[in-house]
Amino acid sequence: MRFFANTNIRFLEYRRVWLSVSLLLIALGLVSMIWGPGLKLGVDFSGGTQLTLKFKQEPDLARVRRALEALKLGEVTIQRFDEPELHEFLVRVQNPGREEDFSKLMVEALDREFNGSGSAELDLNTMGADALRDALAQADPDRVGGGWESRRAHYQTQATAVLQARKERGIFAGPANLDGVSALSPAVRSFLKERAQFGEFTVLAAEAVGPLVGKDLRKKAIQAVIFSLLGMMVYIWARFRLPYSIGAVAALFHDVLITLGALSVSGREINLPTVAALLTLVGYSVNDTVVIFDRIRERLKLERGKPLVDIMNRAINQTLSRTVITSGLTLLVVIALYLFGGDVINTFAFVLLVGIVVGTYSSIYIASPVALFLTQVLEKRRRQRTGR
Repeated sequence: MRFFANTNIRFLEYRRVWLSVSLLLIALGLVSMIWGPGLKLGVDFSGGTQLTLKFKQEPDLARVRRALEALKLGEVTIQRFDEPELHEFLVRVQNPGREEDFSKLMVEALDREFNGSGSAELDLNTMGADALRDALAQADPDRVGGGWESRRAHYQTQATAVLQARKERGIFAGPANLDGVSALSPAVRSFLKERAQFGEFTVLAAEAVGPLVGKDLRKKAIQAVIFSLLGMMVYIWARFRLPYSIGAVAALFHDVLITLGALSVSGREINLPTVAALLTLVGYSVNDTVVIFDRIRERLKLERGKPLVDIMNRAINQTLSRTVITSGLTLLVVIALYLFGGDVINTFAFVLLVGIVVGTYSSIYIASPVALFLTQVLEKRRRQRTGR
């Protein structure tokens, strides 16, 4: 299928203009990263503790912030997670420099703020399966008797069933929600309805990264991006020639820098999925560049003696249909992920969205012009040496 047949667009005629535009965008991104808001590092890289919380109803975020700031652990960040009607939030506390998981302290502080001092003893919205099992074994509503371990074994299945029901519902609204847990015995169900509490929030997920681990992950993420760029350079150098290799890597650096600038300007968080998206766009961009360079190499054999700029323009025109179809269809999928994929993968989709647009552009207006310029420079030097 070809949408653009026999086109003759002079892409490289305005290469200096497009290179200037790219340099301007990179400069704006660097200004934002260095003197502006900077890159917002997530828990993966900066260290800290992050909770995903679900509330019964829309909470007073000022109370959430006040309860966590009282712990004096570090900066508190609160971000809505998923749809507003679900009342779910990402709550992050910056690591104060200690290798420690502060999720328990955070949950206790929020429990005091929203549920009161006495509700945490048997709160089915915050306690884990082991804690519930032990509480049931202690109270022994089924009158199992015997030793401690035998009672714990008896109540393990029922405690697990309660936590599974909470996971499916998201949060228990009240005692009536226990009626749907078929694994509960009548005595245990009655005991929990009478004695248990159903607090205002539940913890959907908890994540903790120490400062040393975050520093190590940050270092390895940078190394992964750099080594991938160098690997691409070696591959293209072996397959084509050095000017084309440098042109491809220049385009990749261009793509990464502009995408990082977009992340800085938009205030989006950089975490491990973001790095995965950056590596994905590096591979996607170089694939488009290699297709164009391969066609240039073919045209060089067929049209010996013609100016290189004309051969490059011809090669880009011949691959234009493939570029538009491939990039266009991929872009449609990424737009769908960005709009409807939810908050979990929104930044991942944003990186791919920017990267596909910039990567397609750079294959034409960065990689090819740089390869053209370096080839002309090397050719000029060769002629000077040979005296021709």
